[in-house]
Amino acid sequence: MAKEKKFITCDGNAAAAHIAYMFSEVSCIYPITPSSPMAENVDEWASQGRKNLFNETVNLVELQSEGGAAGAVHGSMQAGALTTTYTASQGLLLMIPNMYKIAGELLPCVFHVSARALAAHALSIFGDHADIYAARQTGFAMLASGSVQETMDLSAVSHLTAIRSRVPFVNFFDGFRTSHEIQKIEAIDMEDIRGLVDMEALQAFRDRALNPTTPELRGTAQNPDVYFQGREAANKFYDAVPGIVEGYMADMAKVTGREYHLFDYYGAADAENVIIAMGSVTDTIREVIDYKARNGEKVGMVAVHLYRPFSAKHFMDAIPATAKRLTVLDRTKEPGANGDPMYLDVRDVFYGKENAPMIVGGRYGLGSKDTTPAQILAVYKNMELSEPKNQFTVGITDDVTFKSIPVGEDIHVSAEGTYEAKFYGLGSDGTVGANKNSIKIIGGATDKYCQAYFAYDSKKSGGFTASHLRFGDNPIRSTYLVTTPDFVACHVHAYLHQYDVLKGLKKGGSFLLNTHWSEEEVIAHLPENMKRYIGENEINFYIINGTELGAKLGLGNRTNAIMQSAFFKITNVIPFELASEEMKKAIVKSYGRKGEKVVQMNYNAVDEGGKPESVVKVNVPTEWASLEVKEVVAEESNKPAFIKDVCDVMNAQAGDDLPVSAFAGREDGTFPAGTTKFEKRGIAINVPEWEIDNCIQCNQCAYVCPHAAIRPFLMSDEEVANLPEGTEVKPAIGKDLKEYKFRIQVSPLDCTGCGNCADVCPAKEKALVMKPLDSQVEEEARLIHMDEKVGYKNVVAPTNVKNSQFAQPLFEFSGACAGCGETPYIKLITQLFGERMMVANATGCTSIYGGSAPSTPYTKNYASGRGPAWANSLFEDNAEFGLGMLTGGNKMRTRISERMAENMASVNANTKLAFENWLESKEDGEKTIEVSEALSAALKNETNPVAQELLALEHYFVKKSQWIFGGDG
Repeated sequence: MAKEKKFITCDGNAAAAHIAYMFSEVSCIYPITPSSPMAENVDEWASQGRKNLFNETVNLVELQSEGGAAGAVHGSMQAGALTTTYTASQGLLLMIPNMYKIAGELLPCVFHVSARALAAHALSIFGDHADIYAARQTGFAMLASGSVQETMDLSAVSHLTAIRSRVPFVNFFDGFRTSHEIQKIEAIDMEDIRGLVDMEALQAFRDRALNPTTPELRGTAQNPDVYFQGREAANKFYDAVPGIVEGYMADMAKVTGREYHLFDYYGAADAENVIIAMGSVTDTIREVIDYKARNGEKVGMVAVHLYRPFSAKHFMDAIPATAKRLTVLDRTKEPGANGDPMYLDVRDVFYGKENAPMIVGGRYGLGSKDTTPAQILAVYKNMELSEPKNQFTVGITDDVTFKSIPVGEDIHVSAEGTYEAKFYGLGSDGTVGANKNSIKIIGGATDKYCQAYFAYDSKKSGGFTASHLRFGDNPIRSTYLVTTPDFVACHVHAYLHQYDVLKGLKKGGSFLLNTHWSEEEVIAHLPENMKRYIGENEINFYIINGTELGAKLGLGNRTNAIMQSAFFKITNVIPFELASEEMKKAIVKSYGRKGEKVVQMNYNAVDEGGKPESVVKVNVPTEWASLEVKEVVAEESNKPAFIKDVCDVMNAQAGDDLPVSAFAGREDGTFPAGTTKFEKRGIAINVPEWEIDNCIQCNQCAYVCPHAAIRPFLMSDEEVANLPEGTEVKPAIGKDLKEYKFRIQVSPLDCTGCGNCADVCPAKEKALVMKPLDSQVEEEARLIHMDEKVGYKNVVAPTNVKNSQFAQPLFEFSGACAGCGETPYIKLITQLFGERMMVANATGCTSIYGGSAPSTPYTKNYASGRGPAWANSLFEDNAEFGLGMLTGGNKMRTRISERMAENMASVNANTKLAFENWLESKEDGEKTIEVSEALSAALKNETNPVAQELLALEHYFVKKSQWIFGGDG
């Protein structure tokens, strides 16, 4: 009797961890996105007492850095324990020194890597193969997976081969695209692979472990006489790896029924044009091959699994004899090389061979850039040219070096019957979590295949999220974003005017809008272009006031259960009664520990989301289909060109459309300061309204505001006379402020609605009351006037809370979470020292809300043009990075001092006085601002050649205020 298959709905990280747990005795970890969930899973399972292959729980140890984790892996392996770690990107690179040692000493560990881009001109937490290629020289074998199921299957091959071959493995899959993609897959049972473990090889590994009972020395320092020979002595172990991997792939096929090879060919047996690729793109290529086959075209693909050691024999066996043109796709860029890594490997295989095919290379998908069927079609089309472009890029428009190939319109190639849904949400509103539950419910309660992938911007809670769901009766291979959905839900009212949320929605599809508008108000106020699309495409249009329902139920802004329920009610992808039952089971699992009250509130949310009176179908007027939509002409504004041409495009989620030339002059990754003031996100539900009569002018509201969205202003009588109509002010309190009027001004479109200001207000009758955003929008114009026309007056020293808030914040409107406890401190620091600040920022929360393109909250002082200079290096080196900044700056200031001393007697009297004043005050931070201005003025009128040398060092005149920010505060 055949064993019943066990299906689970999980992501790639969980699939890898499922296998890693079986084979691990020790796990040494340090978290880095997007690999962290692997270690979290292992930690959770160990705490629950889950057993591994040795009928024990895994011993998990968290270290202080990636280098520390790799060192601990090395030590644990030397002690004879099978050990794993999980990492990505810079984390993997920081392990490279230990990887050389581990491989050189033939220790059979496995590193599970969710492959990710490397920080170069900018940080990217998203996926490509730069980290893998950067470690290819270490001696680790490298095995690639292209889907969640492949990750489950091939992770086992990595562990099994490492034990038998003694060669350590990097078992990798695409960061985010595979690591965080949720699929319904077949789980491998531990008992099914227990018999595949080479127990003799495992015992031999134990026997080789360092042991004082039979002491040996390992890791010696060797001289030129023997080092070379020692490196070559290991060749036989690497020569054996391809055969061992192939053997274990065959063994796993007997267990799972799924067949793999080192290089898997897919396509027509007599194809002339063949793509070589590895990772998640291979499933997309398979879809395109099937699409072309249906149209009578014969093409193929070789999916690379064992990348290192690269077996020329097995590779050649996979290439059809008819192949005339090969395109190698690399998901990395190696500047200055004669081609990217895998392209060079493939080209080398054919070197000197007769009748070799034409071989070209291309780059795709860097930093998780979505790779669509249309792009793969473009790759095949390039191969058909008489002179195919080599070293091309696909998926971008390169109008600078002209390496890109043209891409046609999007095409639909998913399996017939696949249902696609797209959800627009707000970070922390529960949309992503709800969709993860939805896909697990569909996968667990039905026989359907399912897939979920989640796209985010880089802001913290309150940022943009898009959930992409697919499910159907056939396996899903679409490893790219949903572009032609059957269903779209927009959970954030503000998105109607920011993004094209209906783009690609199929004719007859469904659109659900979470809005406070009634049906009549929707008909009156919905943007004209949306009305036209809905009418033309016969869209089923539904509205729900999930925000109001959530508030009534006591859930605050957590509308996830309501919206999830509404989705099941509208689409009926599974019977609503079944969906409701499964949602409530998920609620118990998620919130059971928080008590019956919380569970019941969420139960009520499920019930409310499915009621006919909650989900209202809008009767779409017939005239919507023929509406004449006027072209929106952008209002003339004083926005800088970079804001209009780059930042606004990126903020509209259209950054994929920007050409390479958009970054001309900023090739080093530099972005201008102060771009967040132009975003005006409008994401709050309620914002503070200032009650002037109750205000005691303590400025505590501004002091605690995480986003600098509430500010006190001092105004002269003349400035008051020019205020916008209806702007209320009151006499300023304070002996030095008698000649001024006072006003608290809120920026409602920059506020995130946390309510900290209202909570902290000490007035007997609150001076700040939270009101709906729509009722306060007019205050935005007042804020702009106050900010630009009234400005910030340094009439009192910032020696207390109240006075500090009259200074201009040089950190404003960041992407931090609503109510963040860190950003008020950063804002205050910039008010006190911002004009002299140098910031060395570790990677983490502070760098993400402090410098995620295009949102740069560090800004300039309007009066002086000075402001914080900010830079980020890595996760763990901010102290060293900051020390380097300080040391370099001090070196230049020492040079200035020396040049002044050397030339004191040969400059004019005015310059001499400026030299003396600067030398006397150079360590007094605030005073150097004053004396440096005088010094610059004197040098510009100085004839001594030293003046030009010193003016070239002018930006070192002012003493810097050096700050080191940790990643999370």
